Amino acid sequence: MSSPMTPGIAAGRLPADTLAENFDDLHAPYAPHEAAVAADRCYFCHDAPCVTACPTGIDIPLFIRQISTGTPEAAAKTIFDSNILGGMCARVCPTEDLCEQACVRELAEGKPVEIGRLQRHATDALMARQGHPYERGPSTGKSVAVVGAGPAGLACAHRLAMHGHDVKIYDAADKPGGLNEFGIAAYKTTDDFAAREVEWLLGIGGITMKYGERLGDNLSLDSLVDAYDAVFLGVGLGGVNALRAEGEDKTGVRDAVDFIAELRQTSDLSTLPVGRDVVVIGGGMTAVDAAVQSKLLGAQNVTIAYRRGRDAMSASRYEQDLAASKGVNLMFNVQPVAVHGNGAVREIELEYTVDDGGLKGTGETVRLKADQVFKAIGQTLETVAGLDLDGRKIAITDAGRTSRDGVWAGGDCASGGDDLTVTAVAEGRDAAEDIHATLMEGA
Repeated sequence: MSSPMTPGIAAGRLPADTLAENFDDLHAPYAPHEAAVAADRCYFCHDAPCVTACPTGIDIPLFIRQISTGTPEAAAKTIFDSNILGGMCARVCPTEDLCEQACVRELAEGKPVEIGRLQRHATDALMARQGHPYERGPSTGKSVAVVGAGPAGLACAHRLAMHGHDVKIYDAADKPGGLNEFGIAAYKTTDDFAAREVEWLLGIGGITMKYGERLGDNLSLDSLVDAYDAVFLGVGLGGVNALRAEGEDKTGVRDAVDFIAELRQTSDLSTLPVGRDVVVIGGGMTAVDAAVQSKLLGAQNVTIAYRRGRDAMSASRYEQDLAASKGVNLMFNVQPVAVHGNGAVREIELEYTVDDGGLKGTGETVRLKADQVFKAIGQTLETVAGLDLDGRKIAITDAGRTSRDGVWAGGDCASGGDDLTVTAVAEGRDAAEDIHATLMEGA
């Protein structure tokens, strides 16, 4: 067996029982009594700021009151009415920057009501029950194609099915879920939750799945527009930005999203190789997830290198602190300039930066030992399908309308969002309502 000291990239650095403990649930679910105590801390504010801070507009005071009165399944229905992926969002949503940051308790005491954990308590209770809480509406005779089985596409498809439309979801992968399935740290979504949530969501009926279909490859937008009454694009961002550093093609340099996807789909973590000295380039949630999981797999030294200061990181302060608590070193104001090694990476050279009216290198560099480098510096849209762009994303107006009639878009691929699961759900839901209204005009 390997160990954290084993040179190079190796599997089995930690024993199986340690790996199981490392990748256990990050936050244990509430017991009923714990949930009741946590719910009693809520002031049940009128015009609650937490609701305004939630991208899906969940009636948070209502669902917490329902928990406090011993009806968690009713609380879950309140959540799902606004956010059909409320179970996943309870696990991965940065509540510390959204609803919990806006909580009156946070302002008064520095300790908010734990809204995310209460949301999980409620949604888990309802999802454990047999059956699906929603019924498909009477058939409208209309059909809609949804491209992408991630949060935006799933939310859109479910709401369309509720209205009685026939929905077909196309996805490039061999299973649904998008980033919920392939792109989020394993310790946040244990027990195959992403797949179970999709199966539960599809219980409404009226939604069929087609895998191995990639827009711009074996699937064209023109053919979808011709075959369906409406099309929704929730294709996400499939490409990864380059480091633009000399030597980044060396063995051991790979995309962080691919590493996370491989980890999420591995049934035996002891078979997953990881470096002894790992450097992650980036400052977002993907960077943190890749770094923390490298450490949990047994990497000896793990560093996140970010080109700007701490306050500019898109990863929340909570996520930064989580990384530090797991032994990850955070370096700020450094950018990669070269990857060194004879065929395989052995060191990465970083240049110190200053932000003086624009980011600039200082010319001073430092080298870090590295046998594995992960790129987590943002993703790019792989296909635009002839649609207008806003920057590097699909331009949308209103509730996801694109520049082409009959085509809507939402989630990470569309302009205006903040690349969060909860935002993607909101955009998919709102686009579905607009699609429904458009299809039913004059009916």
